[in-house]
Order: sequence, then C-alpha cells, then structure tokens
Amino acid sequence: MATERVIIVGAGGISNAWFGPLKDEGVTVAAVVDLRPEAAAAAIEKHQLASAKPFAELDQALRDVDAEFLIDLTIPDAHCDVTCKALRAGLHVLGEKPMAASMAQARKMVKTAEKTGKVYAVSQSRRWDPPNVALANTLQTGALGTLTTLNCDFFLAAHFGGFRDEMPSPLILDMAIHHFDLARYFSGANAVSVYAEEFNPAGSWYKGDVAANCLFEMTNGIHFAYRGSWCAEGPHTGWHGDWRIIGDRGSVVYANDRDMRGEVVTGHEGFFRPKGPLTFAAADGSAKNQHGALREFLAFLRGGPKPISECHDNIHSLAMVFAAIESAKRGRRVKVSLQ
Repeated sequence: MATERVIIVGAGGISNAWFGPLKDEGVTVAAVVDLRPEAAAAAIEKHQLASAKPFAELDQALRDVDAEFLIDLTIPDAHCDVTCKALRAGLHVLGEKPMAASMAQARKMVKTAEKTGKVYAVSQSRRWDPPNVALANTLQTGALGTLTTLNCDFFLAAHFGGFRDEMPSPLILDMAIHHFDLARYFSGANAVSVYAEEFNPAGSWYKGDVAANCLFEMTNGIHFAYRGSWCAEGPHTGWHGDWRIIGDRGSVVYANDRDMRGEVVTGHEGFFRPKGPLTFAAADGSAKNQHGALREFLAFLRGGPKPISECHDNIHSLAMVFAAIESAKRGRRVKVSLQ
C-alpha cells in the first residue's frame, strides 16, 4: 500500500471525484482545506477520512501538516496562489483544470515549479478516458498517415447555476480547455495561431459569451476547427465533443463519447478509392478521468516519469484558451503564445 500523504484544498462538488480514487490508491488524506470550515469537516465525515484535519486557511495547514503533495480543487482564480504556496512549502502539486485564470498567472506557476524543483501537473481528466486513450494511441501509430485536419463539435444545454452563469467566456475558459487539450493529445501538435468568435445566443441563461467558433493553425501543418455552445437545447453531442480527424490515408469519426469508427485507403484506383476499417489500439480502463491523473501522478512520486500534463506541457493548452478569447475580442487572427 502507498504511504503518501496529501493535502486537499477545496471541498466543493469536484472533490467527490477525488476522495474515492485517493482511498483506492491507499493515499492518506492528511488535511482538507476550505474557506468554509464546515465544508471541510463535512467532506472528512462523508468520506470517512479518519486521519484528516479540517482547516480554513492553507497557510496553517502547510505549517501544521506533513504531506508529500497537494491537490488543488479550488476555483480557477485561486489556482495560482494555492499552487505557488504549496510548491514553495516543498510539496508537489496536482491541480484541476484550467491551469490558471490568466497566462501571467500560469507563467508564474511554471517559474515557481522550476525554482522550487517541484512538479506541478494539471488533471486534464479527458486524457484518461479509455476511448480517448485508444484514439490517441491509434493516431500515434500513423494509422491515418499524415494528420491534416481535426474537427470538434460540442453542443449541450448545461444549466449549472452558480459561478459559471456569471463568468466571462464560460465555454472557452471552463469547458473548451478540455477539447483544446484533446486536440493536442490526439495530434501531438501545438497551436500556432487562431481566429475565433464568441457570442451569447438568444435565450442564453449565461451572462458571458457561451458559444464560439475557433479555427486553429497547429504545428506540422495541421488545422483544428472547433464549434461549441453550452446553451444548445436539443440533441446533445458527447461531453468529449464529436470529432472527425483526417489524415492523408483515412479518417476517424468519434461521437457520443464512445462511438468510434475509421476507414483507411486500401487501393489506388477508382473515383472513390477502396477503403477498409481501421483497427483501434487498446486502452487500459482501470483508472479513468481524475483517477487516471492521480495514478499517473503517484507513479511519478514513486520514481516514474513526469506526468503527461505537467505544467510545461499543459500551459500550451491554456494558451489556446486565452488566444481564442483575445482573437474574439480583436476580431482577427492572433498568435498562440506562451508569453
């Protein structure tokens, strides 16, 4: 069994996705921190965390509790402060997405990780969903030949209530980060530039622009087109988005978070070239979503490689988010930059 000790910061709804996997992996929750001490205490009781102490202040928890790492489950505006404090206190950090509320904050977090010699990784949970892993593994074999185009549609009518209804750019900042990160995961490419528009459709219950169209140019000559809305009543896409990915030898269609099919060219004659079915790679489904991110992070703590969504990588996904927002504001194509 593992002997790692962790401090959890944030006892809101997302924490329920973490406590079970932590228990399954044998990690000791040493403290739960929340601005509402009653929420921290309730989480400890609900999940039967016998070794955990509740705290209202992170500074006190860092002083009073011994731990190897911290999991940041706070709102995006708090990520930079929480992560940097934990890194400076000598803890590795695994955090929920998005990495930060601005690129300036993200750069500060990366520099703090470098200065302290600690690792900060972001839980891009979709990277550990088995169909996504299978698709990424298949594409990495070159089964479609040279990738040229990725298309993703995301249309749901999500009535969250709470902070998402009030935040600016709720789709791009809070949800499209998943799809932008998947585009990087599937293609192995980073974004170079983007032309985007944001808007708030009639009937929207969101204050900020909750629909968007984005055209990204990626490295290796790949193009990525994204269309989405979080207030689209009617037939829904999957939460991972509905994808069409095209290479010079064939294509994959992936919808409803599970339905995946592909065809590749098998001959060189005819108006439509003959095609055959694509065989997809296998994927380990034993640790999905946040559990997968946790297991990979624990493997690192036990001597394995750095997590795939370590901050130096994940900042490229966040840069896509803020570049798309900037493009929409300026009404023109902009570079996707880490600066």
